[in-house]
Amino acid sequence: FKTWPGGPGKPAVLSSKQGYNRFTWDFNREALPAVDNVFVFGNYAGANVAPGKYTLRLTLDKHVSETEVTILPNPKIEASASDFKEQQSILTQIEHTIKDIHESVNSMRSAKSQLKNYAKLLKENEKAKALVDKGEALIERIDTWEQNLIQPKQKTFQDVINFNNKLNAQLMHLKGYVDVAEPKVTNGVKERLQDLLADWNVYKDERNTIINVEMLNYNTLYKELGLPAIIIKD
Repeated sequence: FKTWPGGPGKPAVLSSKQGYNRFTWDFNREALPAVDNVFVFGNYAGANVAPGKYTLRLTLDKHVSETEVTILPNPKIEASASDFKEQQSILTQIEHTIKDIHESVNSMRSAKSQLKNYAKLLKENEKAKALVDKGEALIERIDTWEQNLIQPKQKTFQDVINFNNKLNAQLMHLKGYVDVAEPKVTNGVKERLQDLLADWNVYKDERNTIINVEMLNYNTLYKELGLPAIIIKD
């Protein structure tokens, strides 16, 4: 495990030391994935689950031990089952969207790294000039796409003054607002989520275009040039 300022917290794991070991579930779902070395003023922890029955499972090789537990609702809060259901639906949408954004950025960064490596290896190959130019244009398009989703210029929580939060941080802030003991979801939350999801649909379409059109054209040109997979400089 590794982290950085504004990165994910260390996950809680069951110790394997000899003797009795205790693990306490905090009632949160699985933590959200991160973008490597990118500061986010938000919480990567998964949202709290709703009251209900859950299965606790301990697995070691082929051995499995299970038990069922019931999480009771907070008796100090007046809320119906439908209130908790709606809260969980909103939280699930937010978490899935953040996960999709972060995993998409990580994939695009990997592709960008490969494009830069090929550009370095092929910069003196006149036959590959069109391919290098296409790669540079593709890198620029990926950078423009990424700048709408994450804010890599932030290094501390105060940097938001100069470098505004992007879509992922706004979703994480909304998650924190909804993931509270009072499960009733306001109309403002629903409207804000729809705004953010509409933004992500635009950038998701752009991501798909980059992959299914631009990257496909790059790969096709690469094959047409008959370039080897492993390039060794003279």
